[in-house]
Amino acid sequence: MTVDYLARRIGMFVAVIFVATSFNFFLPRFTGQDPIATRLELLAAEGVTTRAEDYAALIETYNAKFGLDRPLVLQYLTYLSTAVRFDFGESITKYPTRVSELINQAMPWSIGLLVTSTLLAFVVGTLGGAVLAWQHGPKAAFELILPPFFLLAAVPYYLLGLILIWLLAFQAKLLPLGGGYAPTTLPDWSDFGFLWEVFKHSLLPALSIVLASIGFWALGMRSMMITMQGEDYMLQAEAKGLTKARAFFRYAVRNAVLPQTTALALTLPHVVSGAILVERIFGYPGIGRVLYEAITGFDYFVIQGVVFIIVLAIAFAMLVIDVIYPLLDPRISYSSA
Repeated sequence: MTVDYLARRIGMFVAVIFVATSFNFFLPRFTGQDPIATRLELLAAEGVTTRAEDYAALIETYNAKFGLDRPLVLQYLTYLSTAVRFDFGESITKYPTRVSELINQAMPWSIGLLVTSTLLAFVVGTLGGAVLAWQHGPKAAFELILPPFFLLAAVPYYLLGLILIWLLAFQAKLLPLGGGYAPTTLPDWSDFGFLWEVFKHSLLPALSIVLASIGFWALGMRSMMITMQGEDYMLQAEAKGLTKARAFFRYAVRNAVLPQTTALALTLPHVVSGAILVERIFGYPGIGRVLYEAITGFDYFVIQGVVFIIVLAIAFAMLVIDVIYPLLDPRISYSSA
């Protein structure tokens, strides 16, 4: 990889971040909704009353507090400067809590749950799809195991989550209904009992993601493996008398896994946003729940913070996968790019 190509890729990375974050700023404002008025209306619906003569004054005061009374250009410039520092100010709906604090509290929950479940589904599904398509492989077991996962791949996470809640929580009573831990438990990450409780509460949402994802990865890998087995280098590997295991892993899987790797690079950053509906259904305290509450409460600053992190993660993942592609496939070279 040449220095010029890397510089162009980094420049493209910066440009994508800039354009996406600009859309992230302007789109909520183009809806015409007033986040302060929306917040006061939600409080009124909860029984918090405000005198009519104080209502306009409150809106004016909070608009000044959050800088929403300034010209749009100045708001935009302030947003860009705060985004560079990863400081998005204070949440409107949970004032005076800062957006960075909300994200920092929720991020470990989403990353721990979704990265683990996504990687597990990727490894199992990719290996299973490869074996299922390999003409010399032990396909009998996989032909019995994988078809149900193909069916589950068509079921959305949240619907599968509801089914698992009914089966394993309501009927069998094997797992908790939801949440990150019991309401009566005080969080203590140094306590093994608390860690075990967190693990039990994460099983249902993780299981819904894994079961719904394995079929997707298996189908993709199976299709790629079928096309790979007719390539010249596969015929050459057989003619050279290589072992089936070596031909399988070094020639077939290594080439077929490239599109899977690209899909994984696009999928993993989305764990930052969390499986929003899954976290909502299970009451899981992840970043998806934070984003859902921010959208329903029209909290500009939380939406901006979470979406910025998602955009940054996706762009960075694509940059990394572009850099490491030559390591996965020596045929790919950027020397002449």
